[in-house]
Amino acid sequence: MSISLALCELHGSVMSLPDGTYTDANGNSLEVTAQIQARASEIVASENLTLLRTERNQRLANTDWWASSDLTMTEAQTAYRQALRDITDTYTSLDDVVWPEEPV
Repeated sequence: MSISLALCELHGSVMSLPDGTYTDANGNSLEVTAQIQARASEIVASENLTLLRTERNQRLANTDWWASSDLTMTEAQTAYRQALRDITDTYTSLDDVVWPEEPV
């Protein structure tokens, strides 16, 4: 999928054939170059980071109530929320992330 996206950026409409090759809108065969492979890797990395941020944001949203004006967060709650905010400094994918433990 990411190869197709990278090819689309350079050639517009791209078709993936069953044999694993690609053609443009005119049926011309497209070569998967090192440049295309590098761009495909960038696309995958960006998608992985987006998924990680989405999960992180959901975990933060689940604890937003801790910061209500009539409550005082514990140090553990504050540290947990900060660890969530910092998660993308250490991890780039849901595949390798180690989530901080939510305080009770």
